[in-house]
Amino acid sequence: MVDARPVMMVVGLLLVMLAVAMSLPTAVDLLIGHPDWMVFAASSALTLFVGLALLLGSRMARPEMAIREVFLLTTLGWVGTATFAALPFAFGALGLSFTDAFFEAMSGITTTGSSVLAAPQDAPPGILLWRALLQWLGGVGVVVMAMTVLPLLKIGGMQMFRVEAGETHEGAMPRAARVTGTIALVYVSLTAVLALGLGIAGLGGFDAIVHAMTTISTGGFSTHEASIAQFDNPLAEVLVTAGMVVGGMPFLLFVPLLQGRLRRVLRDDQLRWYLWLLGLSSLAVGGWLWLSLGMDPLDALRHGAFTVASFMTGCGFFTLDYTAWSGLPLAILFFLTFIGGCAGSTAAGIKVFRFQVLFANARVQAARLLRPHAVMLANYNGKPISEGVIDSVMGFLFVYMLTFAVLSMLLGMLGLDFMTAMSAAASAVSNVGPGLTAAIGPTGDYAALPAAAKWLLSAGMLLGRLEMFTVLVLFVPAFWRD
Repeated sequence: MVDARPVMMVVGLLLVMLAVAMSLPTAVDLLIGHPDWMVFAASSALTLFVGLALLLGSRMARPEMAIREVFLLTTLGWVGTATFAALPFAFGALGLSFTDAFFEAMSGITTTGSSVLAAPQDAPPGILLWRALLQWLGGVGVVVMAMTVLPLLKIGGMQMFRVEAGETHEGAMPRAARVTGTIALVYVSLTAVLALGLGIAGLGGFDAIVHAMTTISTGGFSTHEASIAQFDNPLAEVLVTAGMVVGGMPFLLFVPLLQGRLRRVLRDDQLRWYLWLLGLSSLAVGGWLWLSLGMDPLDALRHGAFTVASFMTGCGFFTLDYTAWSGLPLAILFFLTFIGGCAGSTAAGIKVFRFQVLFANARVQAARLLRPHAVMLANYNGKPISEGVIDSVMGFLFVYMLTFAVLSMLLGMLGLDFMTAMSAAASAVSNVGPGLTAAIGPTGDYAALPAAAKWLLSAGMLLGRLEMFTVLVLFVPAFWRD
């Protein structure tokens, strides 16, 4: 039987942290005299009250959790924080319906970047900071979850990274808490460095901080309707591109990097595949912009690399309206939407390492056709891949694509045209944000979609961010039986 006490205790702690985070937009709106500070203060007080009630009411001497409690905690933690994070959107100056407010909050906490705000520049500064904070906190939460929870639950082949973490423990940082602390410090430092760089590049202080937070978290919420294109600043675009690429890298690799083990980082197969895919796709899209649209070669490469990094990492920023493109670049962007970044990064999608596992297994299967009696093993990072990992990855891929297909059909049933339904479903389960059509693309928003479509997309965001099985297992009757 599932013991809810440790689950409620940790959920309460998360709500307390969320309430504390609300104090920042409260202070910003109070400083400029915007009345929304009272909404943030009241939302913070309510969230704090509920969080403390859960925390104290479920207090245990040793809050140990079995596997089933961990599954339940993962889902309730994200849904609970999204629900309370929606309060300022619903009761503030924006006056959003609860459907729109929850959609915006879920998009933020899952670092998706889909928005119902047509003109974010007209929103109060507190709201803009709150959107950025949600993505920034969601990004670090994703990294911690990928390091600790998913390997434990053996979701989609993530158990491979438990060994990698164990090797780190044997070095200078033997405890998982110290590794997590180091990565949190790296996350904060990267955000600060990017914010400083954007400030030097010419962005205002508020814009620099907000975009640094939503870049490192690969979230994509901007302070302007035109996103990064609003600033018409090539240096800022290059810095944001670099920030998105870093956000899609496995944060666990920063530990050996800080220890001076650069060779260990450069030998990582997943990182090399990730950078090669980014590089080749950027050249292809940049080449198309140069040859087909007559763009200056350097400008074409800059815009191509920016757009490719934005789609592959799921950030969702843009400098060009890509919905007017056709042929090769749109096909590349659509498939990059599914590939995503590296495991243990803030990026979503299927993840690069799963394609590596499938490719390695396919090579072995092809070789066995020629030498059926030979003993061959698929390898990843120089180590053999167990059959359990391969089965897990293939099962994940099947469920991922099935979720995309079902969500696309359900959106189509609600009246969305074929391309918009497909693009919205892909964007939700891959946590990308803007779609590939004008209705939900860089110049559009999700406000006009039916309420049912927004709830479906919110569910898609949650499923994509929590790697499908973490949520779906809760609907298996055996999960609740003793």
